Amino acid sequence: MVTIWLLAQLTYLCYPPSVQLSSTSSLRNTPQARQDTYRRHAEICKVLTDPKRLMLLDALRAEELSVGQLADRLGITLANCSQHLSVLRSALLVDSRRQGTTVLYRLTEPRIAEACDIIEAIVGSRRISGEAPASATGSTPGGA
Repeated sequence: MVTIWLLAQLTYLCYPPSVQLSSTSSLRNTPQARQDTYRRHAEICKVLTDPKRLMLLDALRAEELSVGQLADRLGITLANCSQHLSVLRSALLVDSRRQGTTVLYRLTEPRIAEACDIIEAIVGSRRISGEAPASATGSTPGGA
């Protein structure tokens, strides 16, 4: 159930509200539309595979911050922070605005933080139960 909700949230992020299609739309049910939705979903997921980018999203969930503030909070260099912010901006997950000489960054879609919270809860419950990730055990989802 959580996975379906997370997929719906990430799919919504792939399509801005101006181009949302209803679930009964014949366009959304075409194989090409489904493939495009999964491709966009995968693009967002690829961006979220780096722990530092997840940390940046987490830092930006409550307030706008400058590159310097973000780098300090994460304990990384300004250059490294800027590189990760560039990737997040390319994926339309982060936006910026200038305030005087400072550039402030913010989440473009705050619901991405909710999606990250769900994954964090799953990771936490697995850590508590002692489950090893599939990659650590050599198994794959579905037993394939």
